[in-house]
Amino acid sequence: MNAVAAYLQSLAAERRLSPHTVAAYRRDLANLSSLTGKPLETLDVGDIRGAIVKLRSQNLAATSVARQLSSWRGFYTFACRRLGYANNPCTGLRPPKAAKALPEILSPDACTQLLDGGLPAESDDALLARDRAMFELFYSSGLRLSELVGLDFHDVNLHAGEAQVTGKGNKTRVVPVGHQALAAIAAWLPHRQPLAQADTAALFINRRGTRLTPRSVQLRLNRWARQAGLSQHVHPHMLRHAFATHVLQSSGDLRAVQEMLGHASISTTQVYTHLDWQHLAKVYDQAHPRARRKS
Repeated sequence: MNAVAAYLQSLAAERRLSPHTVAAYRRDLANLSSLTGKPLETLDVGDIRGAIVKLRSQNLAATSVARQLSSWRGFYTFACRRLGYANNPCTGLRPPKAAKALPEILSPDACTQLLDGGLPAESDDALLARDRAMFELFYSSGLRLSELVGLDFHDVNLHAGEAQVTGKGNKTRVVPVGHQALAAIAAWLPHRQPLAQADTAALFINRRGTRLTPRSVQLRLNRWARQAGLSQHVHPHMLRHAFATHVLQSSGDLRAVQEMLGHASISTTQVYTHLDWQHLAKVYDQAHPRARRKS
C-alpha cells in the first residue's frame, strides 16, 4: 500500500471521516502532486511554498488554499509518524489570511418591519404572544440563540428591566431589556402559565409545555419574516448582529457593546465597527455634494 492510500485508510478507519471528506483529502493530495510534478516523498519546503503560489495564481479563495495546505500538512504528519518520512515540508508554513466575512444584519427599518409587520401587536394566540416576546428580546438584548432558549422565567426581572443570561463557557451576564420587549414578555407570561409543565422553568416553551429547541425558534423566525414581507432569509443571529450594529451606530461605545454581547475579547466585537463604517460611508456617498455620482 502506498503512502497516500495508507493515510486515507487511517482517516476512514481511525478518525471515522466520511467518504466525502476522505475523497476531498485524496483530491488535495493529487493536486499537490500535479502542482509540483514530483513524488510526495521528495518534496521540501520550497516545493510546498511554490505549490501555494500556484494556487494563489489561480485566484482561489484564501480559505480554499488554507484547506489544501491543511490536507498536505496532515498527510506529512502521518507519514513522519507512521511511514518513516524524515521531515514535514509543511512545517512553519502559514495559510494565507482570509478576509473576515462581515455578518449579515437587518436594517432598523427591516427590524421594525419584522417585529411590527410579522407579529400582530395584540392577539389571544399563545404562540403569537410567545414569538413576539422572543423576537423582541432577541433584538432588544442581542442574545445568542442558545442563550434565549436557555432562559428560565425567573431570569428576567420585568421591574428592573434586565435579564440574567448564561453564555459561552457557562458565564453569566446581566443585559438590559427594552420596554417593548418587557411589554411583550409580560403579555406572554399569562399564556405560558397554563401551558408549562410543573417541572419546566423555561421562559419560552412549546405547545407541550417543555423548553423550545433552537431549531423551533429558527423555523418560527423565518416564518414570521416571510409573513412580514422580508425578501431575505432571516436567522436568529441576524437579530443579534442588528442589535450590536444599531447600538454601536447610536452610541459609539464599543466596550459597552462587548459587555452586552458577552464577548471575551473586544477584537470579536470590532467586526461591528466595519459594519458601522459601511453605514457611514453609504450616508456620506448619498449626502456629500462632492461624493454624489453624476447621473
